[in-house]
Amino acid sequence: MRKLFFYLLLSLPVLAFAQVPQPFNVVGKFGNLNAKIYLGYQLGSNRILDSAQAVNGNFEFKGSLIYPSIAVLVIDFKGVGANKLDVGAGSDQLAFYLDKGTINIQSPDSAYKAKIIGSPINDQYLKLLAINNEAGAKTNVLMTEQVKAANDPANANKPVDQNALQAKLKVIQADYHAKLKDFILANPNSYLSLLTIGTLGGPSPDPNELLPILDGLSKELKETETARSMRNSLESLQATANGAMAPDFEQTDTLGHPVRLSSFRGKYILLDFWASWCGPCRQENPNVVRVFNKYKGKNFTIIGVSLDRPGAMFPWLDAIKADHLGGWTQLSDLKFWNNAVARLYYVQSIPKNFLIDPSGKIIAQDLRGDDLESELQKVLR
Repeated sequence: MRKLFFYLLLSLPVLAFAQVPQPFNVVGKFGNLNAKIYLGYQLGSNRILDSAQAVNGNFEFKGSLIYPSIAVLVIDFKGVGANKLDVGAGSDQLAFYLDKGTINIQSPDSAYKAKIIGSPINDQYLKLLAINNEAGAKTNVLMTEQVKAANDPANANKPVDQNALQAKLKVIQADYHAKLKDFILANPNSYLSLLTIGTLGGPSPDPNELLPILDGLSKELKETETARSMRNSLESLQATANGAMAPDFEQTDTLGHPVRLSSFRGKYILLDFWASWCGPCRQENPNVVRVFNKYKGKNFTIIGVSLDRPGAMFPWLDAIKADHLGGWTQLSDLKFWNNAVARLYYVQSIPKNFLIDPSGKIIAQDLRGDDLESELQKVLR
C-alpha cells in the first residue's frame, strides 16, 4: 500500500488551478533520529522533492501548495541520497495528505509508525483507506477461495461459474460504493470528497448519479478547477447516459461495408465494445453468444464494435470466428482506443456495452453475466 501511494504521487495528473498557493508547515519528532528525510508532493504542474535534516528526531518542512496533495515522506537511514533511496516495499515511508496550515507528525523511531496529529484531512484519509482496505480484503478472500476451488481435483472437469463469481463481486462492489457515498455525504467540505467522486465513477461514470453528489459539496469546493473540470466531463457524458438518445454513427463491417446504427431502429440493440486482445471481453463472449441465440428471434440484435489495433484485421476476424460472434454485425476502424465510435460514446475501458431500445434511447449499460439476460427479460416480453 505504501509503495502504491509513492508511485501514485509520481503519476498524478497535471491540472491547472487558478487558486493562490497557501503556506504549509510540516513539523515532526521521530524519537532521537539523525538522518535526512525527503518529502515528495505535487504543486500545480510541478512535482516537488524537498529534504530536511532530522536532528535528535526533530525536523521541519515549509512550502506552499495550491490544493491538498498526496505526499510521501521517506527516511534516508543509510545516507544514500534521493537518487538511490529505496522507495519499494519494506522501505520506511509515510503516505499522507499535505494541506495548508501546520501538520504535526510524531513517531518513536520511524515514518512507518508515525501518527499525524490535528489534521482533519488526514483523519478523513485514514477513513478512506479503511474503506478501501476492507473492500480489498473481501475481494482477496473471494478470489483465494476461487483459486482454491479451481485447483481442487474434484472440480477438474467443472468450468468456472463466472456468473456466480461476478454476482459475489457485485455485492462487495455495491457495499464499497455505498460506503464511499456515505463518506462524501458526511464530509461535504473535504477535498477528499471531491476526489472520491472520481473513484465512485470508475472507468464508466454515470453522470446521472454523480452530478447530484457533486452539487451536494460545499460552495468553496464546487468553485475549484478540479470540480469545474469534473462537472464539464460529467456533463459531456450525459450524451450517452441512460435515458439519452444513442448518438448515431457509421462504421465499416468485416467486409468493408458501411453500417449505420440508425438502420437498426425498431429493434433492441446491444452495442457491445470489445477487442480480440481483451481477456475479460473474450471471457464474457460465451455469455453474449448464449443470450443472443436465446433472444435473437424477439426483436433483439447485437452490434459489436472492436477496438483492435491498426493492422490487426486478422486477429479481429480470428477472434470473431473462435468466439462464434459471426451471428451479428461486427464493426471496426482498427484504430485501437481512437476508434471513432468508442470516442463518440466516451468508452474508457472494455468490455463496455449499451442497451438501446427500438426508439434509439439508451436504457441500460455495462450489462454482463446474468445482468444482460435479466434486463432483456424485462423488456422483451
